[in-house]
Amino acid sequence: MYRCIALAALLVAGHVPSSLAAADPARCRELIRKYETDKAQLSAIEISLTLFAAANADCIKLATELLDGGASVDARDRLGARPLSHAARTGHLDMVDLLLARGAPVDARNLAGSTALYLAAERGHVAIVQRLIDRGADVNFTGRSGASPVAAAAYAGRDMVVRTLLAHGADGRKADDTGKPPVVYAAAGGQLGIVKQLVALGIDINARYANDLTLLMWAAGPDETVPEAQALEVVAYLLDAGARVDDRDARGRTALMIAAEGNHPAIAKALLTHGADAALADKAGKHAADLTILSALREELTPR
Repeated sequence: MYRCIALAALLVAGHVPSSLAAADPARCRELIRKYETDKAQLSAIEISLTLFAAANADCIKLATELLDGGASVDARDRLGARPLSHAARTGHLDMVDLLLARGAPVDARNLAGSTALYLAAERGHVAIVQRLIDRGADVNFTGRSGASPVAAAAYAGRDMVVRTLLAHGADGRKADDTGKPPVVYAAAGGQLGIVKQLVALGIDINARYANDLTLLMWAAGPDETVPEAQALEVVAYLLDAGARVDDRDARGRTALMIAAEGNHPAIAKALLTHGADAALADKAGKHAADLTILSALREELTPR
């Protein structure tokens, strides 16, 4: 199965809780103590670098002192991220407000092309997403791979973020540089609620995307971290919505073959129930039964 490589490469920090993060008092005390000890010897660059640590730990008092002392909201770390991106990524709304009030550029990118809005969207920080939008963040700003904040939120399963972005004009149909729109990432991630939101925009259930894959194929071969029961909900929804069960991708494979290769018996059974043809072969001459390592599933898929 073709994986969501282009977007996954941008989502390097993995899954974190979607609630706003709390400040770290112990870390703040440590940072303040160190700053008070060293500040007479710190260069302007070092003062700005300390701002990143303050932003990550939500140390408002220290960040304010640093900004008053010349720290720049436009400073960049080794990945090209500014303090605002650190605050947005870690879920610190008060820090976001402080940095914006001090002139932080709302749509500044890091080296991967991600903005503060993109990072907040991927991590599910709805309040920060809303604040950044209120301050003029571009909801359709894309990174180097053409991935939008909606795509990031869809991939990570951030239902409320997707809803917020769409309500403020985000293009939920726009494909990234690999030819995949957000709904593909939602389908591959087993995110039924988000799939429904995006399909409601008028997306063709049977549209073809990169490598001629359909939404049903993406859902039938979900990402490895997605429980089969969760993926099955998306498969069932797409089938009920009229997805063609025996469409083929660029390799000549059907959704049933993809489910078999992924060793997903429940998904395979649902596809068979909806008329999937187990006798079809792909361009290499392989049938669905040839692609699974599960003996029981192989038996079920072997044409009689």
